[in-house]
Amino acid sequence: MRRFKQALTTAVLTALLVGSTAGWASESTESALSGPLPGTAAWLADDSLGKELPDPTTATPAEVAVFFADLTDTQQRRFVEDHPTVVGNLDGVPVSLRYEANAPAGDQVLAYDPRGRGLIVRVAGNLENATHVSVIVPGSDIGISTFDRTAQWAADLQEEAGDDTAVIAWAGYTTPSGIGPDLATGRLAETGAERLTRFTEGLDAAGLPAPSLFCHSYGSVACGLAAHDTDANDIVVMGSPGMRADDVTALGTDAHIWAAKSPDDWIDRVPNVEVLGLGHGADPTSPDFGATVLPADDVPAHDEYFTPGTSTLTAFAAIAGGDL
Repeated sequence: MRRFKQALTTAVLTALLVGSTAGWASESTESALSGPLPGTAAWLADDSLGKELPDPTTATPAEVAVFFADLTDTQQRRFVEDHPTVVGNLDGVPVSLRYEANAPAGDQVLAYDPRGRGLIVRVAGNLENATHVSVIVPGSDIGISTFDRTAQWAADLQEEAGDDTAVIAWAGYTTPSGIGPDLATGRLAETGAERLTRFTEGLDAAGLPAPSLFCHSYGSVACGLAAHDTDANDIVVMGSPGMRADDVTALGTDAHIWAAKSPDDWIDRVPNVEVLGLGHGADPTSPDFGATVLPADDVPAHDEYFTPGTSTLTAFAAIAGGDL
């Protein structure tokens, strides 16, 4: 009976949330980017090698990596110059070439797609020589114009973790915008999980260490859905509305699962159940979930888990650097 009441409460709250936004919900309902990368047609039409180039839509990151490894330096540079939007966004391409292709978007940019609100991925630290790699997956309202906060989180974590750790700010999926139905469902998180899985496969294809994932708010939903398909050593969630799983076993991963939630985080007021696709399931910090819970009593708000001086950033850095 208690579970039924809790589920009913969630359904009612979600219905009120969606219903109360009826006048503007369409504005907050995002369309995930789909279709081929910009420049794909020109890339596929390039016959300079006398053979077909790997299709950006269907080739695996491993296949892409093999293709680029067989090219001469001159051929690689020509593809960067002729097809920057493909080379700069294609998982499996060597890191240095992706940086070069995305140079107009800034330093150490691994991906840049300006369509819609935009997708961007940027690195803090020396990724090509890193002993440890972390990926920060942000939550809602993140695009190119709002990316600075996520980039700063990556910079702060990298500085705390040390020179042998590289941290990637991964705004590589379409996130929910505003308060509306996208926040209550896993639709965008499902697409995000697919993109995140492919991205981590690209890191592997580039010969980089298996990453630790740091997943904030709605980003933890995407990480939960991606967990069984990534090779992550650690998955750390903070301010999480749920991971679309009842417990760590249901995530289907060998990664160590960590969770943090501040007593001052508004996410604590969101019911942790899933009913008819609405809501995101169990609280990862609850004892029954089975994650290792990190101290977060000194975190002042939902967006402050990476703030320098907090116990969470200290713990995150230890995880990122392989010390926990």
